[in-house]
Amino acid sequence: MRGHGDYQQLGRTLDDAAGEAFDKVARLLGLGYPGGPAIQKAAQDGDADAFKLPRAWLRGTYDFSFSGLKTAVLHLVQGFGNKRMPVADIAASVQAAIADVLAEKTARAAREFDATQILLAGGVAANARLRKTMLARADAPVLIPPPKFCIDNGAMIAAAAWQHWQRGERSGWDLDVVPSLQLPVNSKQ
Repeated sequence: MRGHGDYQQLGRTLDDAAGEAFDKVARLLGLGYPGGPAIQKAAQDGDADAFKLPRAWLRGTYDFSFSGLKTAVLHLVQGFGNKRMPVADIAASVQAAIADVLAEKTARAAREFDATQILLAGGVAANARLRKTMLARADAPVLIPPPKFCIDNGAMIAAAAWQHWQRGERSGWDLDVVPSLQLPVNSKQ
């Protein structure tokens, strides 16, 4: 982001977003919804190195993919059958895998594009492991809103709407919800 309304998309998810991966894994572990906070709470007493879970690095891109991680957790859970599952260790390992990929790709993009700062935003930005990992890997300052403002991008949507309002941009009463709506990306790269 060079300024309000001036974005360059560097990467995207190829399947589920990180928050969706947290939600689906939490369901597999019987932790409830929303998955992010449930995984974080369960992971507090877990060993993040207990299970070697996949990280889809997608070399040469800034894109993300968490479908392989979800499938690996599904097979791991199924492997326990009727035996007691080490939920805390699985949760900690999943959280580490997601934070590792998100932080590493973000830090690399920030270095390669000479970013002056990194903003962690959205629901997953409330995750303590992601915050810690991002702060450890980033060369640029990392801005992280308090967790209460990391709820499903609500604060980001409000800030974006304010910028549009200030420019006199208004939508008609026929405006509808478009879940797949994309940010307008500046073609100047």
